[in-house]
Amino acid sequence: MNYQWYPGHMTKALRMMKEDIKLIDLVIELIDARIPVASRNPEIDQLGQNKGRLVLLNKSDLADKKGNELWVQHFKEQGVTAVLIDSHKGIGLKEIQNAVLEACKEKIERDRKRGIINRPVRAMVVGIPNVGKSTFINAYAGKACTKTGNKPGVTKGKQWIRLNKNLELLDTPGVLWPKFEDKRVGLHLAMIGSINDEILAMDELAVEIINFLKKNYPGRITERYQVTEENDAREIMTAIAFKRGCLIKGGEADWKKASQIIVEEFRSGKNGRITIERP
Repeated sequence: MNYQWYPGHMTKALRMMKEDIKLIDLVIELIDARIPVASRNPEIDQLGQNKGRLVLLNKSDLADKKGNELWVQHFKEQGVTAVLIDSHKGIGLKEIQNAVLEACKEKIERDRKRGIINRPVRAMVVGIPNVGKSTFINAYAGKACTKTGNKPGVTKGKQWIRLNKNLELLDTPGVLWPKFEDKRVGLHLAMIGSINDEILAMDELAVEIINFLKKNYPGRITERYQVTEENDAREIMTAIAFKRGCLIKGGEADWKKASQIIVEEFRSGKNGRITIERP
């Protein structure tokens, strides 16, 4: 299956971000710690040229610890400051202020030489749909100042949020890009829920997830669903359907319900901590 999703409002959102970038000192890019390549929008690299950059690896609690360590080191080698965070639990948020100052030290020094002291850093928060931007801002601000939702496309317009005297944030809608050159990018985005499920064949996605787990995390399927991993993916999905009571008339396996269970439990971390992409 070819996974592509680029609704019209994303073009408008990107145009708006390009207009606002001149007001910005720093681009804070949220990416998903499970897929740090696929969750980085190449349009943002172009947008953020000549601006301070800070990468936040969100949902790090869902990615495996070794994978997290490898990615932080990888970004460090690229000269990019990266911080592991879990917005829901507030983990890593205390490190962000120092990371912001580090990423903007040249700008702060320029201001100081011009006699401008204590001007707040203006940061644009960017990322793909459902990466957790609004949840991060609310957690970081310590109050509910943006809409949140566990589905892509909740934030539709821009919002300025003054956090303190040192930092102002501009929240932006989640945007993808028009064409994924590598098919694995679309697949990985679908696996974590950053593409609208309504356009996906969920049984095919469930098969991809089963095959991924069999290859990269052997034993996890057996541990979670009490079924053998030796069969092919469709047979495993059928076995899971029977185990979970997903049946249609005549006692046959209901693949639709079984695939929804497999996909949702994979996304929510019920199969354990999983990193889909490695440096």
